[in-house]
Amino acid sequence: MLPLTTVSQEQEEEKLIRSAKRGNLDAFNALILQYQSQVYNLAYQFLHDPAAADDAAQEAFISAYRALKKFRGGSFRAWLLRIVTNACYDELRRRKRRPAVSLEDFGEMDEEANPHLADGGELPEEAAQRGELGALLERTLALLPEEQRIVLFLVDRMGFAYDEVAETMQIRLGTVKSRLARGRSKMRDLLLEERELLPSRYRLKDSV
Repeated sequence: MLPLTTVSQEQEEEKLIRSAKRGNLDAFNALILQYQSQVYNLAYQFLHDPAAADDAAQEAFISAYRALKKFRGGSFRAWLLRIVTNACYDELRRRKRRPAVSLEDFGEMDEEANPHLADGGELPEEAAQRGELGALLERTLALLPEEQRIVLFLVDRMGFAYDEVAETMQIRLGTVKSRLARGRSKMRDLLLEERELLPSRYRLKDSV
């Protein structure tokens, strides 16, 4: 049985969707506010550029509004993120090549470049460690093959269920699980190679 709060949230979202389908722009904006951070962050994983990610997110929101009447239920989040995924693939096709990824690119993954990452209430030392760890994880994540990187990001960073990932990426559930397993294994191997850069409490140990 689903918790009452979860049921209430789902009912509220369904109400907003019905209202937005009738042309209520305020209802649609309320839906977008719930998912704008996730849309931006997923777009960034594809494009590695804050401005391009913003453009893809805005394009996805416009496309979602135009296509909303075609939404037939299920996970609105997966439906919306599938739209931004398609927008990102369109952008990559326009570039006619995969984006070049360098370690310096991730220097822009901060609160100024992405305000959705802002987090207050930390001590300076904690914030510095979090920043160092976050930068290392982003660099390592960027080294994974795209198909593994996106699935890993959706599950481990955004908390998606496997079936939501399958719907978002339009792949089989078994494919989600295999890409996730390979991505996690590769991520661990890459972090072991740079474990001296990890804060001491996060350092991985070699398998015995």
